[in-house]
Amino acid sequence: MGELSRIGVAIDSDLLEKFDSLIAARGYTNRSEAFRDMIREELVDAASEDPEGEVVGSVTLVYDHHVRMLSDKLTDMQHDHFHHILSTLHVHLDHDNCLEVLVLRGQAAQVRRLAEALISTKGVKHGRLAITAARSEL
Repeated sequence: MGELSRIGVAIDSDLLEKFDSLIAARGYTNRSEAFRDMIREELVDAASEDPEGEVVGSVTLVYDHHVRMLSDKLTDMQHDHFHHILSTLHVHLDHDNCLEVLVLRGQAAQVRRLAEALISTKGVKHGRLAITAARSEL
């Protein structure tokens, strides 16, 4: 961490009260760390919007493994993009449903395209991409 700078911020009292309640519920012990985390989150979001920026992300998929050829399709897609997939986790949720988590790395546009292709595969019940900047300069 670099040198700390102090700043002053003017905030409406009602808004500050709501903010204090929110950060207390999330376990923050002071406003400074909550503000720093909010700023980092915005910087990461901005960095991940650059299509050529290096990102990491996790794709979570829930699907019925009984859907014809779905597991094969998902596996084939993963093999086609092995250079972007760092790791996978496969969990049997119940007799019918599986949860799969893939950790991806690459340019933001490529990671988003792969995630969208996996999520939109016919038979996938639910999917979500969580993405962050791959670099730790923030």
